[in-house]
Amino acid sequence: MAGGFAPAASTTTFEARITPLVIISCILASTGGLMFGFDVGISGGVTSMPSFLEKFFPVVYRKTQQTGLESNYCKYDNQGLQLFTSSLYIAALIATFFASVTTRRLGRRLTMLIAGVFFLLGTVLNAAAVNLAMLIIGRLLLGCGVGFANQAVPVFLSEIAPTRIRGALNILFQLNVTIGILFANIINYGTAKITGGWGWRLSFGLGGIPASMLTIGSLIVTDTPNSLIERGHLDEGKSVLRRIRGIENVEPEYMELVEASRVAKAVKAPVKDILLRKYRPPLVIAILLQIFQQFTGINAIMFYAPVLFRSLGFGGDASLYSAVITGAVNVLSTLVSIYSVDKIGRRLLLLEACVQMFLSQVVIAIVLGFKLKDNTSDLSKGFAILVVVMVCTFVSSFAWSWGPLGWLIPSETFPLETRSIGQSVTVSVNMLFTFVIAQAFLSMLCHLKYGIFLFFSAWVFIMGLFAFFMLPETKNVPIEEMTDKVWRQHWYWKRFFD
Repeated sequence: MAGGFAPAASTTTFEARITPLVIISCILASTGGLMFGFDVGISGGVTSMPSFLEKFFPVVYRKTQQTGLESNYCKYDNQGLQLFTSSLYIAALIATFFASVTTRRLGRRLTMLIAGVFFLLGTVLNAAAVNLAMLIIGRLLLGCGVGFANQAVPVFLSEIAPTRIRGALNILFQLNVTIGILFANIINYGTAKITGGWGWRLSFGLGGIPASMLTIGSLIVTDTPNSLIERGHLDEGKSVLRRIRGIENVEPEYMELVEASRVAKAVKAPVKDILLRKYRPPLVIAILLQIFQQFTGINAIMFYAPVLFRSLGFGGDASLYSAVITGAVNVLSTLVSIYSVDKIGRRLLLLEACVQMFLSQVVIAIVLGFKLKDNTSDLSKGFAILVVVMVCTFVSSFAWSWGPLGWLIPSETFPLETRSIGQSVTVSVNMLFTFVIAQAFLSMLCHLKYGIFLFFSAWVFIMGLFAFFMLPETKNVPIEEMTDKVWRQHWYWKRFFD
């Protein structure tokens, strides 16, 4: 049918109260997103600090001190500098497959604990770095932390949340990512002003705060009933289910979890079985969502916001200040998603955002194409403000759509038997393409110049077509009923089932 999705049949709604235990558990677990966002923001700001560049990337430092000799778009084009940012994501890509094993065998809670410890170790090494090797090893440890956290936290949130507010609670992860980016931008704005050239060390060191929050939080929260039952702790799983649902009669939901666990135990090789035809719809959707999420261009902006604004002619303080503004917009817009995702659904948010992102990127490309010359020092004030407004327009639409929903939809659509490996595939594909963008963006900016925004806007157009025709709606569908209520009802994906 037009639009790509036939409405689901009436769905089961299990009785559940919104209990303090669920809210507290979700808040504590979602600090894994705070940790991830903090690193994204910190690395972008630190790479624009002269003292950091002078110590670790002197070639880049010298280029940034020259005026009128090189294109605005090319001053930060350096493979070593890009490797500093992108090395984290290669480590996260590899770590997530180990995290899949710990998530399945040891539980979601212990996997989050491991993530916090890795991130703490990486933070210490980065803050104390005296050479590039120490810096990169620290980034690799941070990447392991990110890989484990991004594997466990979205699954934890989707499993512990009542169906009717599952979307909102899952988006707490992405909200914390945006808060982490905002705090990092504010911290960088302050530490850049510290005399003596050690401000970047403080920026890195403060990453210990979100890492400690996740570490302590993972010691406090209980594991999900799904995980406990999957690992054979039936009585404990039922007890936890009663506590998080706030009712005594949890038998219908409990029996469904037990049945899902029985099916999951029959899967002896989840890595192999996830390639089976019946698991293909959620697998393809999860992979494409991660690729599309990165090719919106969002991480190019978030990683390098201070560098980007400085490349576009903004002064040092102005570039960091502009990054703080975009960070604040990111946080506020994610709140829009928390409010609306379980009311108006996933698809409508994604489709609206594609229109907004496409238009804002085209406007940015036109302004830069006509008004920013290669060797001039800055844009006029009016056009500089317009660029910031358009960047904020782009960021806001991403923050209430492809950002949080890129994590939410995969975490709620895989059946229990492939949920852990499915989340690993989701995280690894995300990290692979995050690495690609992080490693290539500054070179792309140098060669494509303003055309880089046209490149990303073309991808946004493709994403809109994909969301319209191929993406089913999953709001208000119990997590263990996705196959019958979503995939078997979709005009295209139903052909993958007998």
